[in-house]
Amino acid sequence: MTTVVVMAKECVPGRVKTRLHPPYSLTDAAAIAAASLDDTLATVQGLTVERRVLCIEGAAPPAAGDAFEVVAQAPGGLDDRIAAALDGCRGFTVVIGMDTPQVTAADLAAVVGEWPGDVDAWFGPAADGGFWLLALREPRGDLVRGVPMSRADTGARQRARLVEAGLRVRDLATMTDLDDAASLEHVLRSMPAGSRLARTIGRLSTEEAIA
Repeated sequence: MTTVVVMAKECVPGRVKTRLHPPYSLTDAAAIAAASLDDTLATVQGLTVERRVLCIEGAAPPAAGDAFEVVAQAPGGLDDRIAAALDGCRGFTVVIGMDTPQVTAADLAAVVGEWPGDVDAWFGPAADGGFWLLALREPRGDLVRGVPMSRADTGARQRARLVEAGLRVRDLATMTDLDDAASLEHVLRSMPAGSRLARTIGRLSTEEAIA
C-alpha cells in the first residue's frame, strides 16, 4: 500500500505565509497559501495510490473533499509533527508539504510507482536548504524526530539521518518552496494558467490595479 501525506496548516491571515507581507497583505498572503494548498491537493488527488492523508493544523479546506483522510497534526515542532504522521502509516509512505504547488504527477511518478529494489527512501531537496518530499519504504518517525527544521542545513541533516540509519537514498529534483515574493515569482513560472495559484495571483493583481 502507498500512502501520500500532505502536511499543511489552516490558511488563516497572520498565521501562514507571513513572509509574503509585504508586498502582500496578510489576508492576501493567506489566500495565496490556500491556493498553494489546493493545487497540491489536486495533484495528490490525481495520483493512483491507496491512501491520501491531509495532516493539518486547524480546519481542512473544502478541496480535501472525500479524497483525503483528515488527521490533526500532533503537537510539537515540525520534526515531531512529521514523525507522528509517519508513525501513523504503514507501507510505502510519501510526505510532502503545501509549499510546492508546482509539483506534478510526473514529478511524483517514481515515488508512487514501483520502487527499485535498491531504494529505501526518496528525498526531495528544496532550494532553500530544506526538503519538499520524504518517502520511506518503511515509515519511522525516529528518522525525522530531532532533525532541526527551518534551517539552511535542514535538508542536509535530514538526508544524513537517513544514510546513517543504513537507508539507500535516491534524490529527486530540487524544488523551490513558496515562501516570499521572490520564490512566489519563481514558482508561478512553473504553474499552468488554470491553476488555483495562478488565478489567485491574477485576481489580486487586478484588484490592486483597480484600487
